[in-house]
Amino acid sequence: MALFPTSKTESSRSRSMRWAFNWWPCIWCTGGKVEFIAADYKELHVSIKLNIRTRNRVGTVYGGSIYSSVDPYFMLLLMEVLGKNYVVWDKGASMKFVRPITEKVKCRFLITDDLVEELKQRVAENGEHSFDLPLQYEDDNGKVYAVFTKQLYVASKSFYKQKLAKRT
Repeated sequence: MALFPTSKTESSRSRSMRWAFNWWPCIWCTGGKVEFIAADYKELHVSIKLNIRTRNRVGTVYGGSIYSSVDPYFMLLLMEVLGKNYVVWDKGASMKFVRPITEKVKCRFLITDDLVEELKQRVAENGEHSFDLPLQYEDDNGKVYAVFTKQLYVASKSFYKQKLAKRT
């Protein structure tokens, strides 16, 4: 179920991917839950709430759960959107805790058509491109709880193979 207003819908394939994500141990154990994946893989919604898996010593959501619940999705979505002719890697991340999480909060991953075109153009020009994407956990009223910057890397598969070959 979508947590943010969107005109997009899920497909049977994206619903299956959502189900698989939520049962994949490295994602399930974070305490986060994928709630929506658009059929075109350009939008994904995640939530996290205080529960037995996420609770820290002071009764709020553990910072490791907060970060790990958003970690893989931009990379996985871009792999779907760009296809097999591209290599996509997470390169880095930064996170700022704004306020403690004690209730259910949500995060929206959005890949725009403009971003996809820009990535394809930059990769066509340079073979590879690194860039940052912003994220935030917020409640239903828009109050922000955590802010993230994800750094990603995209390259053409042929460029990346050549780059790896030069290392050996």
